[in-house]
Amino acid sequence: MAPRRRRSDAPRRRWALYLLFAAGALMGVVLWAYAPTLPGELLIARYADQRSKFIDVGGVEAHMRDHAPDQDESDATPLVLVHGSLGSLHVWEDWARELGPRFRLITVDLPGHGLTGAWPRDEYTIEAYTDFVEVLVDTLRLDRFVLVGHSMGGAVAWSFAATRPDRVSQLVLVDAAGYPRQGEAPLPIRLARMPVVGDIGIYFKPERVVRRSLAEAYADPAMATPERIRRYAELQRFPGNREATLQRARTQEPLDPTPLKRLDVPTLIIWGAKDRWLPVADAFRFQNDIKGAKLEIFENLGHNPMEEDPKATAAAVAAFLAATPPRPVWRPPAPEPAATDPAADPPTDPTAVLPAIVPEKD
Repeated sequence: MAPRRRRSDAPRRRWALYLLFAAGALMGVVLWAYAPTLPGELLIARYADQRSKFIDVGGVEAHMRDHAPDQDESDATPLVLVHGSLGSLHVWEDWARELGPRFRLITVDLPGHGLTGAWPRDEYTIEAYTDFVEVLVDTLRLDRFVLVGHSMGGAVAWSFAATRPDRVSQLVLVDAAGYPRQGEAPLPIRLARMPVVGDIGIYFKPERVVRRSLAEAYADPAMATPERIRRYAELQRFPGNREATLQRARTQEPLDPTPLKRLDVPTLIIWGAKDRWLPVADAFRFQNDIKGAKLEIFENLGHNPMEEDPKATAAAVAAFLAATPPRPVWRPPAPEPAATDPAADPPTDPTAVLPAIVPEKD
């Protein structure tokens, strides 16, 4: 009887080596792509400046800058400026230089952004940010102010003005969010909403995504400078920011634009005609929905017009504020004085002559 041939173990060993090599390569990619959270102290030292303040706003140490003119703050019109998603107060620096001599500009990093980080409320929706703005202006003791918002911050601004119209003297919307998009959500949002995938994905290096996003945000891709890319990417790695971004992607519902039709606040709409993220058609929808709104379209600018042409866009804001006085605050009429018994209270006519001694009643 011929001896049975032993099956060779070579193919089995070869597949084991292939799997081991693939696992090693995958682990190498993961280790290369992994980006740990950066120390907050390092980023504060790098991106705060002499105007930076950290104040308690609803339990979070919010990073803000108060660009007050040289004259007394009480004489300058306050402008509160709200940045967009994944942005920071740095996007307003050019406007601060252009408008600073005439106005008091107050910029802030929203919770989950910039150097502010997470806040105890652990909510990052438009409604939560609207409450944050209210606590901020109360902390700063601002009664009425001009409210400016860009992109997501624009949605925060008009939501605030719609629910607290007595606080907003004028409203400025810059390429603002407001209208639901047709079709399914963008791929990054869909991935963030997936269990496990979203939880792991937020810890990958953000530089490549930031570079592509900024190149799309500006009409001129050269505006996506290495310095801007580095700042956006590093501030996303501030403690708590990436977790907040994931929470916002999973909890923010589509906006309801209905309150825009009830707005009765003088409004300026600024838009870049080459905005690839929010179509210029939305600018006309805002103008149609907000009573008396004025519209300024900049043909050669993209999603961030205040950075792309700060001089022209800031001039449009200054002209609007000069030409459009704030609408007076409606206050309820004073109550009528209660009717009195003329016998009990004699008239107070100054020409009436009263006796020197009033006789007592029986």
